[in-house]
Amino acid sequence: MTSGPRPVVVGAPADRRVAFFQDALRRAGLPGARVVPWSDVLRGRARFAAGETVRLDSPGGEPETDRLLRGTDDPARVEGTGRWYGRFTAAVADLARSVTEAGGVLVDDPAELPVLFDKRLCHGRLRAAGVPVPESPTSGASAPAVRGWADLRTLTAGAGMRRVFVKLAHGSSASGVLAVETNGAGRVQATTSVERGPDGRLFNSLRVRRYTSEREVAAIVDALAPDGLHVERWLPKATQNGRAADLRVVVVDGRATHAVLRTSRSPLTNLHLGGARGDLGAARAAIGAAGGRWADVLGVCERAAAAFPGTRCVGVDLLPSSGWRRFAVGEVNAFGDLLPGLTGLPGGGAEGLDTYAAQVAALFPRTPPASRTTGTARTTGTSTP
Repeated sequence: MTSGPRPVVVGAPADRRVAFFQDALRRAGLPGARVVPWSDVLRGRARFAAGETVRLDSPGGEPETDRLLRGTDDPARVEGTGRWYGRFTAAVADLARSVTEAGGVLVDDPAELPVLFDKRLCHGRLRAAGVPVPESPTSGASAPAVRGWADLRTLTAGAGMRRVFVKLAHGSSASGVLAVETNGAGRVQATTSVERGPDGRLFNSLRVRRYTSEREVAAIVDALAPDGLHVERWLPKATQNGRAADLRVVVVDGRATHAVLRTSRSPLTNLHLGGARGDLGAARAAIGAAGGRWADVLGVCERAAAAFPGTRCVGVDLLPSSGWRRFAVGEVNAFGDLLPGLTGLPGGGAEGLDTYAAQVAALFPRTPPASRTTGTARTTGTSTP
C-alpha cells in the first residue's frame, strides 16, 4: 500500500491553474497530483481510489467541458449559465459520492458549491451571517425571480435603486454583468462587456461598452433573464488615482492570506477587462487615514469565508465605499485563487507563499513550506504589481 499523500486534482489538464497547483506540490516535495479532467467527470468516466485527497479546480478553460456544461461550442457566448449550473452541481454531487465510496477524501464540502455558484443564495447566506453586503431585492432562496426588464424596473423602483449591478446568478469573470443607471428623468444606460449580435445573441467581449437606450438595455436583460439574475445596489466605490478600486482577498482555512487591489476606469474592475493591480500599501494607508484598521478589513473577508466552513479556500471580492470608511462583500468565489506571482500578506501565515503553495501547506501540514512563487513575478502582498 502506498504511504504518504496521494493528491488528485479535478480540473482542465492544460489550464494554468492545474500547472500552478502541480508546481506548488513539487516545490513542497510532494508527488504530483493525478489529474482528472472535468470532461471525464461529466461523462461518468472518472474513477477514484482509497487514500486519495481530491481537490476540485475550475472547470473553465476546456472547450469540451464548456460544451458539456453549457451546451454551446462557442466559449464567447453568454447564455447557458443556468444549464451550466444544473449540470455542474449534479456532477459535483456524483463525484463526491464516487470519492467517498472509493475511500478517498474530497477537500471541500460539495454541499456548499451550489450556494457559492448562485449569487442570490450566496448573498442571502452572507446577509444571514451578519456580513455586510450591498442591498439586494433578489437575495436568498425566497426572493422573487427576475423574469425580464419589466420585473427589474419594478423591483428597483420599489427599493429606490437608481444604480444597480445586474448579474447572472451563475456567472463568473464578469460575464453578463451590467452596471445600470437610471437618472431622475427615467433615462437608462448600462456599462457592460456584453456585446449583442444582430440576431440578438449575446457574447462576452474584452471591451467594456456603454448602451444608452432603454430598448437596448431591456433587450439584453430579457435575453439574460432565463438563466437567472441577481440584482444589487451599486455602491459608490473608493478610488485610487482617479480609478474605481476594490479588493480580491484570498482566505485559506479561515485566515486571510493574500490580497490584491484592483482598479479600473469603468465600474468593472476585472483584470481581463482592462483593470489593473493597484497599490495595496497606499490603500491600507487610506484606510488608516479614514480611521479604519486593516485587520478589521481582513476580518470582514474572514467572516464571509466562515459562512462556508467546508470550503477551505475562497476568494472574497470586497467593495470599499467612497472614502475608504466602510466595506461590503460583493461575492465569494470558490475558485478565486488565480493570482499569479502574488505572495502572502505579512502576518497572514503565508508569507513568501503564493496562493497555491499556501493551500498545499494547509492541505498537507507536515510538509515544510516552499518560498518560490508561481510564474516569474515576485510580489508581496503590500507592493504594487
